[in-house]
Amino acid sequence: MIPRFEEIRVQALRMLKSGAVMRAKDFRNPLALHFHLTEQDMNAEYPSGNGNIFADRISWALSYLFIAGLVDKPRRGDYRINAKGIEMLATRSDVQINEFVKNAVQVKTAKKGTGPEGVHTPFGGTVEASGEHTPQESLSNSYENIKRSVSSEILKTILSKKPHEFERLVVELLRMMGYGGEVENSGTVTKISNDGGIDGTIKEDILGFNHISIQAKRYASGHNVGREEVQSFVGAVAGTPSKKGVFITTSAYTKGAVSYVDSLNGAPTIILIDGQKLTEYIYDYGLGLQTERVLEVKKADMDYWDAMEDDL
Repeated sequence: MIPRFEEIRVQALRMLKSGAVMRAKDFRNPLALHFHLTEQDMNAEYPSGNGNIFADRISWALSYLFIAGLVDKPRRGDYRINAKGIEMLATRSDVQINEFVKNAVQVKTAKKGTGPEGVHTPFGGTVEASGEHTPQESLSNSYENIKRSVSSEILKTILSKKPHEFERLVVELLRMMGYGGEVENSGTVTKISNDGGIDGTIKEDILGFNHISIQAKRYASGHNVGREEVQSFVGAVAGTPSKKGVFITTSAYTKGAVSYVDSLNGAPTIILIDGQKLTEYIYDYGLGLQTERVLEVKKADMDYWDAMEDDL
């Protein structure tokens, strides 16, 4: 019988105890041996045909350990136990560890307005429901969980690239969002030696009378953009004919920076986009992404059925 993902969690944590870095696929055979799984168990698919059940549950077990702060991910797809995980193995029972993980995940997901239980997994299966969510809510939660996971991966990928690649990325994103319209070559990345505080521009008309100035800062989390940097960009934008600017960062903005932009009252017009909003736009517009699967959720058309004569 295939173990539930919470049963897999502690054993997976125990397998990481040596300190070695492991990938999800490395857990498959040792876990199958520990739980005495047959080939049929290991190869079982969800009834929908959308994924291997055992691999799916391993993936979710590792994800929960990571969210709970018991393992680290030194690179995408890699897992390594941390000091907290080692401490838990030494001082807590299996039941206590699972209870800790469950509570930690619930606290973190509650802060974001979604619950992890009863959702469809990235492989197309489902995690056992807690009874707190309807199927519709669970599906919605699943979508948001997947979106957050992909968005986090996008942000990490951006931070691994050169700054000039980020500048090109944001120009391309704004064009995909409709800025620049049908104007050929409407997006331009400014040369580093002569950017004047502006990293790129989007032409809004063919002759280029109106354009949007862009500032792009590829900063690590915690390195927030302050008022001084925004104020410098505002000064550069104020000297352009259209006086429109978009400041985009992979991190966030200080309260001072946000308050300063709010006080401008559109003179010039400045839009601030932080890392969270940036990855949402990238996800929603599909920049650098592939559609893995499309789900259709249908409901009864009551106008159609009500038009039929009832059998009284």
